Amino acid sequence: MKTFEFSVIASGLDPRADDFEDRFFKAGCDDATIVFQKGLIVLDFARRAESLARALATALADVRKTGAKVERFEPDYLVSLSDIAARSGLSRAAISLYGKGERGRGFPAPVARVTTESPLWDWVDVARWLCRHGKLPREAVAEAHMVREATILSRSKPATPSKLAKLLEDRLKTAEALSA
Repeated sequence: MKTFEFSVIASGLDPRADDFEDRFFKAGCDDATIVFQKGLIVLDFARRAESLARALATALADVRKTGAKVERFEPDYLVSLSDIAARSGLSRAAISLYGKGERGRGFPAPVARVTTESPLWDWVDVARWLCRHGKLPREAVAEAHMVREATILSRSKPATPSKLAKLLEDRLKTAEALSA
């Protein structure tokens, strides 16, 4: 068993309710720190599980048991150049050169806010590129992919934690096969 750290961003419950924190504790979220920030419930998990897929799947199921709506998992898969630098351990200047195409070739294009001063990249695409260039371990790519897929799946019909974990693991295997 390994401890995985991630956040679940949720909504739909009143933080002033007398049973607010107890709902999460009783639902199995006793391994999360709960805060209410900017109108959202933020649960910072340190979940022990045999895999990241299982940790994400059981956290999703536990948060849903409270009646809260899961909005997404974090770390978010949409990232700025500053986020990329922080996650990769590279300097902001180096990442900026990659982003402008002035260093390295084939750096992924931004996927959102492309015409603004602060575009966003898909962390999975960037992590893959950094991994291919020896700047990030393969495990970081797998984790990035898993968190993105968990966010996408959190918007779908609820499944059992076992089914969701299997689905996440299957999607990861497919993604790894496609990128090999």
